Amino acid sequence: MVTVLTATLGAAAMLACSPAKDTDQSAAAGDHPSSKVRTASTLPSRTGAPTVLFIGTSLTAGYGLQPDQAYPVLVEHLADSAGVPIHAINAGVSGETSAGALARIDWVLKQPANVIVIETGANDALRALPVSQARANIAAILRKARHDRPHAQLVLVQMEAPPNLGADYTTAFHDMYGELARQYGATLAPFLLDGVAGIPDLNQGDGVHPNAAGERIVARNVWQALEPVVKESRGAPAA
Repeated sequence: MVTVLTATLGAAAMLACSPAKDTDQSAAAGDHPSSKVRTASTLPSRTGAPTVLFIGTSLTAGYGLQPDQAYPVLVEHLADSAGVPIHAINAGVSGETSAGALARIDWVLKQPANVIVIETGANDALRALPVSQARANIAAILRKARHDRPHAQLVLVQMEAPPNLGADYTTAFHDMYGELARQYGATLAPFLLDGVAGIPDLNQGDGVHPNAAGERIVARNVWQALEPVVKESRGAPAA
């Protein structure tokens, strides 16, 4: 059963849509961030299964999709098929920068987790914010996760910057993820939108957010890195 967790604190590189537009449209759809937890799928109970906490932007929240089409739900299905069931918590917030993720990390980490998946930075790149700023924020998130959930496995999702920002920016932005993953002992997941970004048939009308077909590919991208982590985490404490 996937839990959707939202907080009041609230392409190749076509990463996430305009933060203001994203948040406004989410609110119009009745998905405005609030401090409530609700069930987002009808999958069976996963008593004893590892808990995987997904922290991310609209790409994790499943912007423009039904709740059961968001990739954390689809990853849960893939885990079922692989015989390693998980309990997923979707803590994606539309329009969020890495600074926003850092601002709410204390609240999010109140949730028990065996594995923590972090997808952030996309909206920093869309705003052309300094890579050093995103790096500092993501590093702080990883440190906080390590401190508050020392037994949890960490997974950092690779994101990319738009090419119009220039080679120096896009290279530094790309390299940041691998360097941070190595520094904090996190598993680096492949680019979230690999095989989806820039392909009209796999994206919604905005050309940025995956449609249902694209989201299935996104789920496979994440599960590729997550499966061995989940298998390793089975039996480890979640608190």
